[in-house]
Amino acid sequence: MNLPAAPRDGRALTLADFDFHLPPELIAQQPAPQRSGSRLLDGRALPPVDRVFRDLPSLLSPDDLLVFNDTRVIKARLFGRKASGGAVELLVERLLPDGEVLAHLRASKSPKAGAVLRLADAFDAEVLGRAGPDDALFRLRFPGDPLALLEAHGHVPLPPYITHADGAEDAERYQTVFADKPGAVAAPTAALHFDEGVLAALSARGVPRAAVTLHVGAGTFQPVRAEHIAEHRMHSEWFEVPAATVQAIEACRARGGRVTAVGTTTLRALESAAAGGTLQAGARDTDIFITPGHRFRVVERLLTNFHLPKSTLMMLVSAFTGHAHIRALYDHAVRQRYRFFSYGDAMLLDRQDP
Repeated sequence: MNLPAAPRDGRALTLADFDFHLPPELIAQQPAPQRSGSRLLDGRALPPVDRVFRDLPSLLSPDDLLVFNDTRVIKARLFGRKASGGAVELLVERLLPDGEVLAHLRASKSPKAGAVLRLADAFDAEVLGRAGPDDALFRLRFPGDPLALLEAHGHVPLPPYITHADGAEDAERYQTVFADKPGAVAAPTAALHFDEGVLAALSARGVPRAAVTLHVGAGTFQPVRAEHIAEHRMHSEWFEVPAATVQAIEACRARGGRVTAVGTTTLRALESAAAGGTLQAGARDTDIFITPGHRFRVVERLLTNFHLPKSTLMMLVSAFTGHAHIRALYDHAVRQRYRFFSYGDAMLLDRQDP
């Protein structure tokens, strides 16, 4: 696979340090026939061990704590037309009060404030203006509850590397079995492998669970364009860490267990909530950018899928378990024909502090 070695000369990390060649046929286009039938690369030590996801409960202790992201993916993609007849594609990024949304908008010519868009041949939305960093988003007003309109007329916002149009299977499988709070436009994909059988096995083993909410945004697929990664500006996402989850983490530490984050979104929420030095309950936006050298305060084990080359998530997992360690795991995964990205397989990592 030839993932570059970690720099040894003290220089700053660059984008090339997180690149690798991935055969296109390893990008999973469909989910595994059974959620828990996906493969699990046990990468806690080297050499890694090839497992099946339903083995996960046997790898955890009743002293541990699994923390999930309970966000629910909304049908955030809409197709429509401008008054001129030109086609538009909308990807709702965030639901706002009073029937408003923030959205990415694709059109041959961007509409101006005051323009009316006919969406899904079902309702009209008014363009209120540009918004967000660098005016990259549009603020629109819907004629009713945006969530209800999206549920009735929207499409599942499949990632850009999945080439088929969304269908009934995606509406079920691009959603976790415990999804609760609507607002994400991308799934917390490490949690897609859990089914009722695995959850029951975790309960039977006595492994406790807790939840955070982080509404995953489309920025998770945004490429890093800055050659020096310190110059990259991270996208912002809303998260909440409940007081009950803080208490569960404190109890886990008291009994000597490990806090295991299910997915990078859970990890980002927990580490953001502890950025001040101690873990604090509450809700806010985060644009935390985790790169090698980051000091982790909460998460000690990570369950995650395999990520895009040159992505912020490749940088995050390299920070968590070490650049050389990740290089070895990805090299193994490519050789053993693991399935990559959202509908792909998973791996289990331990934190390796610098």
